[in-house]
Amino acid sequence: MDHRAPAPPFDPELSLVLAGLSERAREPITPHNLADRQRRDAAARPRPTAEDLRADGRFEVAELRVPGPADGPDVTLVSARPAGLAESGRPLPLLYYLHGGAMIMGNAWSVLPRILREWALPLELAVLSAEYRLAPTTPYPGPLEDCYAGLVWAIEHAHDLGIDPDRVVIGGKSAGGGLAAALALLSRDRGGPRALGQLLLCPMLDDRDETFSSHQMSGLGVWDRTSNATAWAALLGDRHGAADLPPYAAPSRATDLSGLPPAYVDVGSAEMFRDEAVAYANGIWQAGGQAELHVWPGAFHGFDGMAPHAALTRDARDTRTRWLRRLLAPPGTESRPAPPSATAPAPDRPTQPN
Repeated sequence: MDHRAPAPPFDPELSLVLAGLSERAREPITPHNLADRQRRDAAARPRPTAEDLRADGRFEVAELRVPGPADGPDVTLVSARPAGLAESGRPLPLLYYLHGGAMIMGNAWSVLPRILREWALPLELAVLSAEYRLAPTTPYPGPLEDCYAGLVWAIEHAHDLGIDPDRVVIGGKSAGGGLAAALALLSRDRGGPRALGQLLLCPMLDDRDETFSSHQMSGLGVWDRTSNATAWAALLGDRHGAADLPPYAAPSRATDLSGLPPAYVDVGSAEMFRDEAVAYANGIWQAGGQAELHVWPGAFHGFDGMAPHAALTRDARDTRTRWLRRLLAPPGTESRPAPPSATAPAPDRPTQPN
């Protein structure tokens, strides 16, 4: 492998965002500064309350405590949907969403304002955002088992929640994308709930850091091999890099990608996760499955959160929404066009990349 290969150029708009980052923001995460970075992230990352998320009555929001995995604590699910839809009496499709943060940071609340505005409102869907436990305090399989327990509970209580158990999409970004992929594998193999689709945004899939892009993008962008190795080691401990690591810990380890829900996979051309994401989509195709792959030219990891008004961000968000709209359209019906404002650039401030 030629580690000296030139990196793909960043998109011009995104390059300006990167240039404006402070040296502290670019500092890699290491085992020595991990605890400090977690504290900084917890203090800086938005954590809107249920009242904040209701947005003056536009959304119905509740925090649910549901049974967790065996020998584990209860799991918090943040339930949200556009207000007034329950009056129709029809069950809603569900997006079961897993937040990013490299398995070591993030929360279930911070991702919801954008998800509600961009997907729940125009697509008339319900959202459950899962607050899974974080590494290294809770290593694998704890976070994944939290996500699985929440999903099983949601399907078992679909009637009470007013959701359609046959139209459930599991999704997430970065670490959440990796967890969504792992959740699809685990549910398939346990005979658990079968999702209608899986939405994998710049997913964190491979603990080995051996791909060409992981070396090619080392030291560039906002997430590189050093930070990635730190996060995986926090999650896996002594099992990090082990030859017999199960695919539920790192989905790129899967040798059987058959029987999975249709996948939407997107990633940037200028980020280290590029090759593992492309390989995962290719593995689904080779197993006879369905995947839609988008590699955004010149995009770094989590670009859409840090550059919400960039042209590339608008294209990426529009494309994700169209995929969800097609997937969720009931059989025999035509998907409705999005309202003009449904995919407008988000007015919120740039956020963390994960």
